[in-house]
Amino acid sequence: MRNRLFAIAAIAGAMAAPIAAQAQTTIGTAGGSTVVIGEHEGIAADQRPAFREYIVRERVPNYTISERVIVGSVLPETGVTVYDVPQSFGMTPYRYTVVNGRTVLVEPRSRRIVQVVD
Repeated sequence: MRNRLFAIAAIAGAMAAPIAAQAQTTIGTAGGSTVVIGEHEGIAADQRPAFREYIVRERVPNYTISERVIVGSVLPETGVTVYDVPQSFGMTPYRYTVVNGRTVLVEPRSRRIVQVVD
C-alpha cells in the first residue's frame, strides 16, 4: 500500500513540474546556486531599450566595483545606490542600478543581482 501511494505521489509531482516551470524564468547561476525570478518580475525584453534610454535620460551614476557583474553576485552594502524601477516598466519587487557600465536589477534586502539588463 505504501509503495502504491508513493508511486501516485511521484507521478503527480512529475506531472506538476512542467506547469510550475512555466511560471518561472531562470535568469542564471552563480556560485553553484540557481537564481530564479518570476516571469513578470524583471524588465521584459521588449521594454529593455526604453529602460536603457530612461537610465541615460535620468543620468543614473555608474558605480565601479571590483567583483564581476553577474546574476547571483551581491553588491556591496555601501558605495552603490539602488533606485526604484518606474511603474511604467512594470511592477517589480526589485531595484536597479548601474554597476561597471551594466544596468542590473537587484533584490533590495540581499542586494543580490537578479537580472543584467542588456
